[in-house]
Amino acid sequence: MLDIVQIPVLTDNYIYLLHDSVSGETAVVDPALAKPVLDLLESKGWQLTYILNTHHHWDHVGGNLELKQKTGCKIIAAHADSERIPGIDRGVFEHDVISLGEHQAIVIETSGHTIGHIVYYFAKDEALFCGDTLFAMGCGRLFEGTAEQMWTSLQKLKVLPPSTRVYCTHEYTQANGRFALSIETDNFKLQQRIIEVAELRSANQSTVPSTIGEEKATNPFFREDSVSIQKNLGLESQSPVLVFTELRKRKDSF
Repeated sequence: MLDIVQIPVLTDNYIYLLHDSVSGETAVVDPALAKPVLDLLESKGWQLTYILNTHHHWDHVGGNLELKQKTGCKIIAAHADSERIPGIDRGVFEHDVISLGEHQAIVIETSGHTIGHIVYYFAKDEALFCGDTLFAMGCGRLFEGTAEQMWTSLQKLKVLPPSTRVYCTHEYTQANGRFALSIETDNFKLQQRIIEVAELRSANQSTVPSTIGEEKATNPFFREDSVSIQKNLGLESQSPVLVFTELRKRKDSF
């Protein structure tokens, strides 16, 4: 299996180190800062091969240039963000494949939070590194894209196998859960998950990763087709995009 190490940084960010023990290749996903990555690489005895960026926001690329300078790694990011992400060596598109030793990730374009946002899906490892597109019980704000673009992007992730682990880059789960419960009060699985999340956070433990299966059962942004949610929004039998748009609007002011 792919070795995955989560590094908490800043207030609520997560950086991920991915390591293939056979080839010795190592990648880092969305390094907000360089030092915590360099420190962990040294402690593990790993050499950094790649940086995988999901989008251009500073808290996902802040460590790019220092890491590249000190390790000689290559930076991979969306071709659409070639002018906005520092140090890009390879610009990728939808369906491109990235190899980390014997492990392969498929690039999925997920505009919405930003234009040009991408995610990395390691199918055989059942791991999705989704940046700020999908969160545990939530989704990213629409800073650049439209609600329809984000909805379309989430549909691409919603159909992944339920066992796929969702490695998002922020610890927003508890706040997202409160909003989800306000929208779907009668969802028993959601109620149980909120209890579990509260227990984890009270012990200062991470709630990430979740799984696609958990998100389909409890994340309102994956559940725009729920009759209960549509009724609570007063949008029965409306288009999924309209329901999603209203959900995102309400979350913005929650």
